[in-house]
Amino acid sequence: MPPTARPTIRPAARLAGIPPTVFAEMSALALRTGSVNLGQGFPDVDGPASVVAAAARAMEDGANQYAPGWGVPALREAVARHQQRHYGITLDPTTEVAVTTGATEAVAAAVLGLVDPGDEVVVLEPYYDSYTAMIQMAGGMRRPVTLRAPDFRLDVDELRAAVGPRTRYVLLNSPHNPTGTVLTRTELEAVAAVAVEHDLVVITDEVYEHLVFTGHEHVPISTLPGMAERTLTISSVGKSWSFTGWKVGWATGPAALVGALVSAKQWLTFTSGAPLQPAVAWALDEESDFPRLLAADLEGRRDLLCAGLARTGLDVRVPEGTYFAVTDTRALGWPDARSFCAALPERAGVVAIPMAFFYDDEDASRHLVRWTFCKRTEVLEDALARLAGADLAGPG
Repeated sequence: MPPTARPTIRPAARLAGIPPTVFAEMSALALRTGSVNLGQGFPDVDGPASVVAAAARAMEDGANQYAPGWGVPALREAVARHQQRHYGITLDPTTEVAVTTGATEAVAAAVLGLVDPGDEVVVLEPYYDSYTAMIQMAGGMRRPVTLRAPDFRLDVDELRAAVGPRTRYVLLNSPHNPTGTVLTRTELEAVAAVAVEHDLVVITDEVYEHLVFTGHEHVPISTLPGMAERTLTISSVGKSWSFTGWKVGWATGPAALVGALVSAKQWLTFTSGAPLQPAVAWALDEESDFPRLLAADLEGRRDLLCAGLARTGLDVRVPEGTYFAVTDTRALGWPDARSFCAALPERAGVVAIPMAFFYDDEDASRHLVRWTFCKRTEVLEDALARLAGADLAGPG
């Protein structure tokens, strides 16, 4: 028999130009080189032991089969209580709360469930990389509004200019990854005014809602006048309770928006994490103070990292929230952040992420690097000692 012809295999056109996620690439680089990983934002200490015990109990009690597609009632009810307790938001847990496989799936399902080909989506740049991937997969068009260094504040004139006749959505993120900016009430009121004026729906990623530092406040945009009926809010247990690997998130808002998300989600995971969902409900209700304590601890680690990076000669922007700090490499003589980050593992045994992966605007991102401080103090001290002992001068 003649040899079987090899099939022609190529990815779908909707994936063209979407690179692999930078987080997997940089974490693999850290493992390969034995470097301290200050690139990917995951903690190296778990959340409350009582929450782990609750998951074990759920497994022992038989919560090991499919959970309802919308999520187990106990978690949906706990999410509704969380929103009421923290922000005064009243939700019907049966129609206005859905459980997702982390916030990443929530964003994916929201975009796939709402955005039609040709719809324009306003996105704050730099953006978490899944946002651009999902907008492209849905056939939407992104309209970036750039938060520019060194302050990374919202330019309201740029926001208004980004809205056109085909704009239907704003994909918002505050506290903002990767800059660490927490949008002020005034900035959010400007977004709300644009949304109401142009009849836009806001999809807001608030996974860092509790990780905000002294002098700053997280304001859910859904609490502003005219916004409750047009806002789909996304969050998760991963960041604020230090269970990033559990991938349990949720979406809240008007039934029509949550229902559109679930209409797409049912064809993605349908459901996941059955024994984890009641444990997350326990976290929200019984370990509600953990995020406040975590934020206070993170603030100290933020200060440690930022001071150490400044001592190396990098220009540092001290973040207002999240896990991340941003530096500018120009003072060390590097032509761009990509070359700096490529040399860093060999020179210092440390991995960080060039911000260019989160931008369309190459000029705005050329010299910027993101570092995470959600690691144990001794890990940060090790990384800073390595940086202090290395030659970080650029080739120029």
